[in-house]
Amino acid sequence: MGLPGKLGGLWRAAGDLVFPPVCVHCGGLVEGGGLRHLCVRCEPLLAFVQPPHCRVCGHPFYGEVHGERLCSHCAELEPAFREGRTCVLLKGPARSLVHALKYHRALYVLEDITALIRAAPGLAGYLRGAVLVPVPLHPRKERERGYNQSRLLAGCFAEAAGPGLRVEEPLRRIVDTPTQTAFDRRTRQANLKNAFALRSRAAITPTDHYVLIDDVFTTGSTLNACASVLRRAGCLNLDVVTFGHG
Repeated sequence: MGLPGKLGGLWRAAGDLVFPPVCVHCGGLVEGGGLRHLCVRCEPLLAFVQPPHCRVCGHPFYGEVHGERLCSHCAELEPAFREGRTCVLLKGPARSLVHALKYHRALYVLEDITALIRAAPGLAGYLRGAVLVPVPLHPRKERERGYNQSRLLAGCFAEAAGPGLRVEEPLRRIVDTPTQTAFDRRTRQANLKNAFALRSRAAITPTDHYVLIDDVFTTGSTLNACASVLRRAGCLNLDVVTFGHG
């Protein structure tokens, strides 16, 4: 670590003494532990995803697995992408981190999210050499929120997985769809039909490995809508990664 990094660490330590960070999940003080915004009581509640898992959404299987590794959740998805991975199950502290980022402008949690991505089993190798493509927000929603959380997460994945990754944004959202949280898969698919398009002058290199990045895999409808656009544009090697599943 160079001098600027050491000085930054000293300033941060001094700041934590005066204003101790608060856990985004339980509200308690964060003292010790490996993360800055989850306390030592909440950190063990994080559920990292490990193999075996569904090849489409990344959700873990429990017990012995025989035959095709496809969960019942994805049986009717017909993915336009090849495989999907996720870092953690979106429950408890992981959900609190995502909600803090999306709904409370808590950009400071990106530091912890990067650390969790770095700790996710096998993810760095899966992303090696990839082009990371964040799922775009509609311009109105991005102005309202102030940022696209998927773009920020793509930066976290790039930092955590090491050199050789780059973030590109060939997609744009052209339909301002309502929030999809309360809808089932069929309704989401209908809402998202033709919601995304390729940016003008965006170039897809068929031999590159593209990975769509989003915060959460729920039904997969948003990711699949984006993947379909990239497929039509000539993308042959396409996967998806999300921070959470749930």
